[in-house]
Amino acid sequence: MDTNNCFHCGNEIVKKEEVIFDEKSFCCNGCKTVYEIFSQNDLSCYYDFENAPGATPQEIIGKYDFLDDEKIIAKLLEFQEDTTAIVSLYIPHIHCSSCIWILENLQKLQNGISSSQVNFPEKKVRITFNSTKTSLKDIVYLLSSIGYEPYISLDNYETGKKEIDRSLIYKAGVAFFCFGNIMLLSFPEYFEVNEFWINQYRGFFRWLIFALSLPSFIYSASDYYVSAYKSIKSKILNIDIPIALGILVMFVRSTVDIVFDYGQGFFDSLTGLIFFMLLGKLFQQKTYSFLSFERDYKSYFPIAITKLNSDGTEIPVQVYDIEKGDRLLIRNQELIPVDGILISEKSSIDYSFVTGEAIPIEKKSGDKLFAGGRMIGSVIEMEVLFSVSQSYLTQLWSNDIFQKKIDQKHKTITDKVSQYFTPILLLLAIVVFAFWLFIDVSTAFNVLTAVLIVACPCALALTAPFTLGNVLRIMGNKKLYLKNATVIEQLAKVDTIVFDKTGTITTNKKTAITYEGEILNEKELGALKNVLRGSNHPLSRRLYDFIPNKDRMEVSSFEEVIGKGIYATCNDMRIKLGSSQFLQHMSENTHKKTKVHVEIDGLYKGSYIFNNQYRKDLERLFENLAKKYNLVVLSGDNDGERRILEKMLPEQTQLVFNQKPEQKLEYIEQLQKQCKNVMMIGDGLNDAGALAQSNVGISISENVNVFSPACDGILDASQFSKIYYFLNYSKNALLTIYMSFGLSLLYNIVGLSFAISGNLSPLVAAIIMPLSSITVVSFVTVMSNFYARKRF
Repeated sequence: MDTNNCFHCGNEIVKKEEVIFDEKSFCCNGCKTVYEIFSQNDLSCYYDFENAPGATPQEIIGKYDFLDDEKIIAKLLEFQEDTTAIVSLYIPHIHCSSCIWILENLQKLQNGISSSQVNFPEKKVRITFNSTKTSLKDIVYLLSSIGYEPYISLDNYETGKKEIDRSLIYKAGVAFFCFGNIMLLSFPEYFEVNEFWINQYRGFFRWLIFALSLPSFIYSASDYYVSAYKSIKSKILNIDIPIALGILVMFVRSTVDIVFDYGQGFFDSLTGLIFFMLLGKLFQQKTYSFLSFERDYKSYFPIAITKLNSDGTEIPVQVYDIEKGDRLLIRNQELIPVDGILISEKSSIDYSFVTGEAIPIEKKSGDKLFAGGRMIGSVIEMEVLFSVSQSYLTQLWSNDIFQKKIDQKHKTITDKVSQYFTPILLLLAIVVFAFWLFIDVSTAFNVLTAVLIVACPCALALTAPFTLGNVLRIMGNKKLYLKNATVIEQLAKVDTIVFDKTGTITTNKKTAITYEGEILNEKELGALKNVLRGSNHPLSRRLYDFIPNKDRMEVSSFEEVIGKGIYATCNDMRIKLGSSQFLQHMSENTHKKTKVHVEIDGLYKGSYIFNNQYRKDLERLFENLAKKYNLVVLSGDNDGERRILEKMLPEQTQLVFNQKPEQKLEYIEQLQKQCKNVMMIGDGLNDAGALAQSNVGISISENVNVFSPACDGILDASQFSKIYYFLNYSKNALLTIYMSFGLSLLYNIVGLSFAISGNLSPLVAAIIMPLSSITVVSFVTVMSNFYARKRF
């Protein structure tokens, strides 16, 4: 029966069922429809990435009618607020670059879809859409119509995501079976046994060995052929090309030996080679799984929130200790860590961290609040619906909206080496093969295969990610939680460190507060306490803890001007508190101390004076840092403590006061224009702009942390004195990478010298290859742990 292949999915077409459209053949009307959709939406370049990348659309009419039920939709949606909705769908068919490309261009296929992002390893696509213009059901039908039907299980939505790919284990098992049996059948050849029965059955055993090698050659090594083919097709030379070429050369050479009775061939070495390479691949896979687990450092980062006990007392808890039914207190500018129900009368929520839209959404009592929203205005109370999804907070922290363009030098090194390594290796293999052909044909084939195998830069590729992953884990254990591995490299480049003062080099726990001015009565103190309850500024938190407990009062209006102060109305009293400039009160010019001024119903009452206590070991830390770095203290407070700081800190430390948040950001910009690599260390609220602008932004965390995706790391306040240690450790992490690069290249040079001289068999090369990866991983683990224990 005459057949050809479908242009869309690649399946064979029975001639009588062929559908012709646009001079192309399709196996069914479904594939033709998909092609039409792509063509009409100017997406036909989908077929340029790979031949026949699509899947045959399945008949799904009526299959997803359950998606008309709002209750079911609410369970499936990751986020739904106003007109914006987000859903993550598991797509089993995702398998290549064409899939990624088309799934990240869904907005061109359907009105209402604003963006889509593919997580290739997990085969998931995260779609943001306008629920007034399209629906989840429409999106599912669209995906199904183009061959990417999602897997949706209402009983267990995670089932599809937990499928484990065991194909590599099966391939290694088949290779081991073939290798072991071929070795046993080859013993008479090894020991040159010349008994008559051996000579009689020698041909039979050789062809049996040939037959046993086929499953290993065809099935077990198939990934190398596919990878090499796709690489050549994409005009990119990856490391699987020389490996596939080596296997092919070995098989052809061994087959020729048996066919023409030149000898037993090298099927034992061939199957052994495939087995040991797959063993190395399994090791690498397990290594990356371990690395992925170790990199889950973000699950540790100490975002805390205030929990309300049944008696009304407030206690700080870490977000992953939050349970369903807990009542939480959310202050101004705090991130809502979990889905919940609003208990307070009303609130205003900014969901820009989730959607990118900065327009606040008004909420009333009983409305659902989604994780990721930032509270704006007065304090609210909410009841938790679900325990925290730490991965969701991680996703917010890693949102593209807040990513900096960082020069990933360690990746560039790996990419450059890989880019030139394969063509140089192929050229070397050809030259050496040609040279040995004139000396010994048999040795020439062995040398060619050994060269192609021994030079595999697997260890080289493993060096940077494993080193940085291990360093991230160690830093996380020491309570510095970094956003990603590139931050380590940026830390190593830092030459200027800018510190905020209040809440950064000063501590919240040891501050003496005094009040001067008109004595406040109980009603005024109660109103002030309730207003302060909604603020996250370090001075507000200290003052809130300082004022004795009072009865709860309703705060009817609340506005916090970052870096200046608060306007609020509580119990029919208009309260204004903050800096002297904010209250337009000039007493601070004569008394240069840190103060919070209070005005009630338009009358100035007085001020709370803060006698700051500086963090433990601050002087020693600055003394060490001054040896290598330019130091700046950048404060929004007045310069009342200038003399104290000048005595405490090294002489070359720059002290800059009276800086508004926007001025801090501009100051960082000016330093960067002078080609400085700046690390900013602040409290995460007033300093959000400066943290985002700096090359590395580190937020100090006390009991309550204002989560800021703008920062690159969160440092537990108890580890403040170890900043010098972390900076040195990051430099040594890069040194470890360079040393392991050298070790890997040295292995390749030594191995190649033996292979070129004909003194290294392909089988030994295959055994050495995974050992090199083990050596490099062991080396970077030992070195990164050694530097972690080193005191600076």
